[in-house]
Amino acid sequence: MTEPQSVPPGDPLTVLAALGARLDELVDAAGPARWNTDTPAAGWDVAMQIAHLTWTDEVSVLAITDPEAFATVVEVANADVSGFVDAGADEIASAGRDEVLARWRRARGELADALAAVDPGDKLPWFGPPMRPGSMIAARIMETWAHGVDVADGLGIVTGDDPAFVAALPQVAKLGFKTRAFAYMMNGLEAPTSEVHVALTTPGGAVLEFGSAGADQRVSGPILDFCLLVTQRTHLADTGLQASGDDAAEWLRIAQAFAG
Repeated sequence: MTEPQSVPPGDPLTVLAALGARLDELVDAAGPARWNTDTPAAGWDVAMQIAHLTWTDEVSVLAITDPEAFATVVEVANADVSGFVDAGADEIASAGRDEVLARWRRARGELADALAAVDPGDKLPWFGPPMRPGSMIAARIMETWAHGVDVADGLGIVTGDDPAFVAALPQVAKLGFKTRAFAYMMNGLEAPTSEVHVALTTPGGAVLEFGSAGADQRVSGPILDFCLLVTQRTHLADTGLQASGDDAAEWLRIAQAFAG
């Protein structure tokens, strides 16, 4: 298996590219025999995980380069809100391992080029409200990291100290923090007006902070645990996260950085 290489600090596009390439290496090294290995996500094997990333990368390219065609995708999605994601991944996965991997590599490259070329101030259409390119990059990092963790877990690979996965943690954590109000909305709750200060310890021992340092509501703990929690890859009880204040504790119970 290819050894992970250090990922130099860089802009989010660099982080996204390195993360996708590293996950690609892990899947490729696992070989055809592991392509249909189950992952922690019920009903999703390695093939479905990679097919889903492929589908999302492709529609992201479409949103940037052909908004009218993307609007048609949204219409189809709205007709089957609960099933269109699985259906899209299942259709791609049915093509077979070699075709899916080739399609994913092509989609990653096209998305990187499209995101690099678009004006950072533009608003890109999406399934919800339009988003800036920076937000799309952050979302792609978060999703690639989360599904990558699923794939690695299914293959019995530890990513906690893998440089490409570690480099993505600040981006995932930042998105997790910014989606606090979104998590309440997704759970049919009204978000509190209180501020929360988040202090997360990185694998290297540094502390990454979000929010007002003077906030009464506080969250602290390992950045990996926080990222796993906001992407719903672990249970709060299985983390080392600590909450001070009722609002902070409630947020951790419902945290999620993505729709669904």
